[in-house]
Amino acid sequence: MSAAASKSVDPNSLEPSCRETAAHALAVVRDGVITGEGPTTKGRVHFSRSLDADDAAWCARILTAVAVNDQPVSRAEAEALFEINEAATERTDGGRFDDLLAKAVAHHAASASGLSVPPRSVALAPETEIESWAPAYASRVNSEMLEWIAGQMRGKRHGNRRLMAMVATFIGATALPLAGQLPNMFDIGL
Repeated sequence: MSAAASKSVDPNSLEPSCRETAAHALAVVRDGVITGEGPTTKGRVHFSRSLDADDAAWCARILTAVAVNDQPVSRAEAEALFEINEAATERTDGGRFDDLLAKAVAHHAASASGLSVPPRSVALAPETEIESWAPAYASRVNSEMLEWIAGQMRGKRHGNRRLMAMVATFIGATALPLAGQLPNMFDIGL
């Protein structure tokens, strides 16, 4: 969606009714991060390519809306979060977005591997430590999911330490041979 298209979106329509509309709403947030304009930045000073606490709150609100709370995070939603992560060169959100990204990706990876996951309102909550639920899935996340996560992270400007630590846990538990296929993923250093 273009930045111009996101300007015409009603902010109230960002309350998703399904995972598809949640992914679309996250794309609107991404456009606001890129341009500094649009419905998610209305009424406040927002610089282009910056991600602030309000942007992170928009993402959390979208991902934990009542209509999608009991559904696993979809690939489209996770990919939209990766796009937001890449678009934001400046961060003033106190780490909330990085935490949300890591938890949402873990939620998606576990569910796409056929595992039952906690409701989003629990798994993605700031007060819920990812270590309280994600490691339980570490030995059962499939290698296709690990490869997808690695592909999303490879060559990106922004390394997410929480996400890298989670992937390292998953790799250590499930697919040590896969680690050789991910040479650049951990260059940033934990």
